[in-house]
Amino acid sequence: MNDRLFISALRLLPKNALSRAVGALTRWRAPVPVRLAAMRAFARRYGIDLSECPDLDVYRTFGEFFARPLRPGLRPVAPGERVLVSPVDAVVSETGLAEAGRLVQAKGIDYPAAALLGDDALAARLAGGAYATLYLSPRDYHRIHFPLGGRVTGWRYVPGKLWPVNPASVRTVPGLFALNERLVTVLETPLGACAVVAVGATVVGRVCAYYDPSIPFTNLPGAAPRRHDYETPIPVEKGQELGAFEMGSTVILLFEPGKVRLDPRLAPGARVRVGEPLGGPA
Repeated sequence: MNDRLFISALRLLPKNALSRAVGALTRWRAPVPVRLAAMRAFARRYGIDLSECPDLDVYRTFGEFFARPLRPGLRPVAPGERVLVSPVDAVVSETGLAEAGRLVQAKGIDYPAAALLGDDALAARLAGGAYATLYLSPRDYHRIHFPLGGRVTGWRYVPGKLWPVNPASVRTVPGLFALNERLVTVLETPLGACAVVAVGATVVGRVCAYYDPSIPFTNLPGAAPRRHDYETPIPVEKGQELGAFEMGSTVILLFEPGKVRLDPRLAPGARVRVGEPLGGPA
């Protein structure tokens, strides 16, 4: 099936309702044999390295397995407070500079940072800065880590659609990342302001943030846009867990202009892992 036929078929699906149903199923405490069989089948299908995570019998639900932690020490974090590191295990989709406040989604498709972030003032502050779009496939580790140390100054929740974020969708759906539901974490770092955008997708049951348990889980019916700025920002360390996808998706990093230079080896298709250096001061 070509990309356009695939997207046309998806238009007919109730993607948000389907995603809520799948999310509920992943949180079901199925009988142990059923749960173990589902996890092993998923791991075989997507080539997941089970040696990197705790034994399967510790997970009470399939969702816990999907958002599984890693065994300690497997993702060393590159040292240096001004060394930017990958927040996720992923494949690079696009990188560049947000010229005129726009980001490239795919060849011939771009979209405004203001629509992505749901915050015109934040988008204006980041216009012209470096950005990186990182795609997490089902095989990947699905926790998100802070790419730099510093302080969380606030967050923005933007409800939306739940299109898939696989390569076919990225090539075909204009403004995809600004259409889908997303949670934006706003940071002040040694390299200036940074936005970490967790983009939801079809069958992403929830996106959660570990730095603030009061942040509502995403993908709720009738949700409205929300934002919060902390009177006392939350200190965080580089490599610390930020949150997790309870099914897979995309993370987009945006930075202030003139502050960050991305490693030129970060070409589309390159694989990155949590803690690996992505760049440094401009």
